[in-house]
Amino acid sequence: MEYSQSGLHLTEQFEGCRLTAYQDQGGRWTIGYGHASEVTPGMVCTLDQAEAWLSQDIAWAVATVNQHVHVEISQGIFDSLVDFTFNLGSSSFEHSTLLQLVNNDDLTDAINQFERWDKVGGVEVAGLLRRRRAEAQEFGQ
Repeated sequence: MEYSQSGLHLTEQFEGCRLTAYQDQGGRWTIGYGHASEVTPGMVCTLDQAEAWLSQDIAWAVATVNQHVHVEISQGIFDSLVDFTFNLGSSSFEHSTLLQLVNNDDLTDAINQFERWDKVGGVEVAGLLRRRRAEAQEFGQ
């Protein structure tokens, strides 16, 4: 499956675009739309570079979801899982109860898993809770 414009909008909305490197809530250096590979303090980028990185970063999240989901799913479910993977990383997605429930076609219980992923360092983060709720809403469409 391919990531839709609705899914991309979800990612852009929650990531925002910052053209100067910053530390995310977990302390990781980030730039553009949540790009974290080879980012250093003081680094700057253009909007074009931020969009190129977003395309690359979304591509690995799409590939991860396509590789690990083994049942037929809707576009909304796919988009929510790609945003989830983009934000949390492939390992978190691959080892999640959310993925297990999706692959068992237990979508009712799967949708309830999103809000469990609203913490950084064990502390609940309001912005992550909003994002997980938006992903759950996309999942339910």
